[in-house]
Amino acid sequence: MRIVKQPGRPSWRDPGLLVLTTLIEGPRHGYSIVQEVRKQAGINLGPGTLYGALSRLEAYGLVDGLPAEGRRRPYRLTEKGRQTLEAQLDSMARFLRINGHLQERGLHHTFLTGTGGG
Repeated sequence: MRIVKQPGRPSWRDPGLLVLTTLIEGPRHGYSIVQEVRKQAGINLGPGTLYGALSRLEAYGLVDGLPAEGRRRPYRLTEKGRQTLEAQLDSMARFLRINGHLQERGLHHTFLTGTGGG
């Protein structure tokens, strides 16, 4: 099975997904996003990665850049961004439920590695 990346929809490994999750509770500026990603996921986003992700998310209409507060520019989740994030999290939850179901039946390794007999 081949996974096709859909424009405007962050993948599981995409920093954009991490950024979107930090904006659920309200607007944040770049440094605050980096700190929250580090706290929640243990991942350190560099400035290039962060602002590249924010630029893509803004281009897709998933976040809005708000007027700068001094040197800091906050970003907020748009309604489209909230819907996209919810859809992605639902997809991840379905995968985890399926994965747990397979693991209970001893199929976890076979399913994930594609090393099953057949």
